[in-house]
Amino acid sequence: MRILVTGAAGFIGADLSHKLSASGHTVCGLDNLNDYYAVSLKRDRLAQLEQSKNFTFVELDICDKTGLENLFLKNGFDRVIHLAAQAGVRYSIENPAAYIDSNLVGFGNILECCRETNGIDLIYASSSSVYGENKSFPFRETDRVDHPVSLYAATKKANELMAHSYSSLFGLKTIGLRFFTVYGPWGRPDMAPMRFAQRMLNDEPIPVYNNGNMIRDFTYIDDISEGVVRIALADSLPEYKVYNIGRGEPVPLMDFISALERHLGVKADLNLMPMQDGDVPRTMADTSSLESDFAYQPSVSIDDGVREFAHWYKSYYSA
Repeated sequence: MRILVTGAAGFIGADLSHKLSASGHTVCGLDNLNDYYAVSLKRDRLAQLEQSKNFTFVELDICDKTGLENLFLKNGFDRVIHLAAQAGVRYSIENPAAYIDSNLVGFGNILECCRETNGIDLIYASSSSVYGENKSFPFRETDRVDHPVSLYAATKKANELMAHSYSSLFGLKTIGLRFFTVYGPWGRPDMAPMRFAQRMLNDEPIPVYNNGNMIRDFTYIDDISEGVVRIALADSLPEYKVYNIGRGEPVPLMDFISALERHLGVKADLNLMPMQDGDVPRTMADTSSLESDFAYQPSVSIDDGVREFAHWYKSYYSA
């Protein structure tokens, strides 16, 4: 199978591209290598990927419609996994234009290219952020998600609506994945595990919001990629569907910090703070739909996952 992965230099995109290319599939990885966080980390992920003869990299912005069209016409993709986006809840407060360009205009370009090129099946990244301050728990795909509390979440909900319209109007098969707090080796520096590890090893206090009364569905990167691969390689896909993809286990933030302390070998200095704008106190995925349709079964425990993350972090940042 010939697969386009956008955001291939990103955390999830790089891991997914590695698993697909290692299993013999031809992967074209696209990324614009922007400087939202250290480009050196993105290039190091790509250096790992480019060891595979099944992987090729294209530096391109999804806002470049002409460049995208040429790429689609040249390659004849069987499936598109669209992960490229401006990520981060808090940054959307500082720089909303980046989210409008990448997450709305860029996503529209991807939809158009899939439609124009023989209706290529599209799997795209949504986010658990769309649930906002959802009152039911765990979060289910059938819950109302009409009140996002950040622009980032609003753009991801907009992606789901845009995809639905293309499925309805043009018969384009689109699968949205609401990712829940992904962590592990090669993670994003703006996310809590990486920020915590850096500060803990530098003997600096870590900011803990809502006074530590947070619950997250921390999901290890291997479980996420395994689930996406199952969908990407399926013989056929639903015409339109949105799935939660997480571990399905509520983990108190303080328990996650305790696991970091064990495996990094340092004690955390906690700076307890109030809730931040755009954040939510708890998340947890009901993954029964993904389990039923694609036999998704996350298996990595928090302790095992944090151990692998801590080992990689100390190795990578001491090199």
